[in-house]
Amino acid sequence: MSSTIYQATCSAPVNIAVIKYWGKRDTSLILPTNDSLSVTLDQDHLRSVTTARADASFGGQDRLWLNGEEEVIKADGRLRRCIDEMKKLRQAKEANDASLPKLSEWAVRVCSENNFPTAAGLASSASGFAALIASLAALYELQPEVSTSELSRIARQGSGSACRSLFGGYVAWQGGEQASGQDSLAVEVAPQSHWPDLQALICVVSDAKKGTPSTAGMQRTVQTSPLLQHRIKDVVPQRMKDISAAIQNKDFDTFANITMADSNNFHACCLDTAPPIFYMNDVSRAIVQLTEELNRASEAEDKGKLAAYTYDAGPNAVLYAPKANMPTILQTIRHYFPNADFDDTFDLLGKGANASHRGAQDAVALPQSLPAAFNSNVIPVHEAGAVRRLIHTQVGDGPRVLERGLGAESLLTEQGEPLRLQRAKRA
Repeated sequence: MSSTIYQATCSAPVNIAVIKYWGKRDTSLILPTNDSLSVTLDQDHLRSVTTARADASFGGQDRLWLNGEEEVIKADGRLRRCIDEMKKLRQAKEANDASLPKLSEWAVRVCSENNFPTAAGLASSASGFAALIASLAALYELQPEVSTSELSRIARQGSGSACRSLFGGYVAWQGGEQASGQDSLAVEVAPQSHWPDLQALICVVSDAKKGTPSTAGMQRTVQTSPLLQHRIKDVVPQRMKDISAAIQNKDFDTFANITMADSNNFHACCLDTAPPIFYMNDVSRAIVQLTEELNRASEAEDKGKLAAYTYDAGPNAVLYAPKANMPTILQTIRHYFPNADFDDTFDLLGKGANASHRGAQDAVALPQSLPAAFNSNVIPVHEAGAVRRLIHTQVGDGPRVLERGLGAESLLTEQGEPLRLQRAKRA
């Protein structure tokens, strides 16, 4: 190996869309049928971490490990395309500066880990590919010459929603019009600092893999759903404008109305698919009913909406709410869906920040802060474990460079092997 270790470790966040991306006009380049918009979540709670290293001794084969398992980098696959595009950018940089080491000519080894379930509807591929691109950008020292939007264009080719995880705060993925995909990339709508008050409660109904994978499901919808065509042409363009304005104005009621309407429209398109696709289940629908009743009761007292629900291609609910509303929402959810595992990120239960509440738990009473008009019989108290886990987080920042070179954050050993595998051998 060379005497210098050329390596970078980065983390990247999850994003949850409020205007959904569903359907591709080009499946190879991952070009969407419509624009989308998301909220980036705090990577202190949900993130992918990736270490990328280049070394002349690695030979000609790039290698990648995800959560301890080596992934095959197919010659015509998404990983290959992303790595090659990043190498081209480094090659251009080297062509302009002969003193730079020829990292673009060396193989890379990449190791990535998520701190949440893969393929459980929590956008693991988005944060994973964003972390891959961020770590290679740091390794190849591409910024600031290469814009974050340009990096997002490359991340999009790995996983569509990954382009939005290259930014923090509130992010739009512009679908673009060019067949080449050069104009299909992400842009910042507003930074985290603009509206930091927004929080999210993720209700993990199931952490099993989805029955219908997103990639297969969306193309079936494109081919068979008349409602999707209406969504693309008539629904999404106006919603993108309206929700962007709501974010700029920090208008939660409008944000909530659009978020819930778009989630419902997206799942209606899934039902309009032949044969129909069912991502939500009875527990998912119960959370919708509960949220609608909370909002109805709050609006009856002229206090505005308490929360907004949204569902991606799975049964898990994401509830967005202003920080002040979250204690009420959390206690209400814990009442109707008992024994959900919960690590108390913000010490709402008074047992200390990140205190763990798992397994059998005492019955939780409805909060006294509920609006007087709230109908407590809107749904029954569900069986223990109907919601398996609650994750409380907030709007967050974009990818972070954790370190350059070999250090405590590295996922690779000095020899370029995954640390996880080395630990397993020792055990």
